[in-house]
Amino acid sequence: MIAPENKPEVILLGEDGNAFVVLAKTMKALRKAGADKEYVETYKREACAGDYDHLLQITMQYVDVC
Repeated sequence: MIAPENKPEVILLGEDGNAFVVLAKTMKALRKAGADKEYVETYKREACAGDYDHLLQITMQYVDVC
């Protein structure tokens, strides 16, 4: 599993609060920052394992949210 060297930045301010938008933007940022498929899938699995608040907490562990 290959993680990005630095936490990518994801801008969510002003975006639709939809969980799918959060997932898609985060996964795209992780891939662009150099994360491999396994790392991105791990994020997705962890983020989808709870409610919306859980999704945001996990997302903030993987990326810097603006």
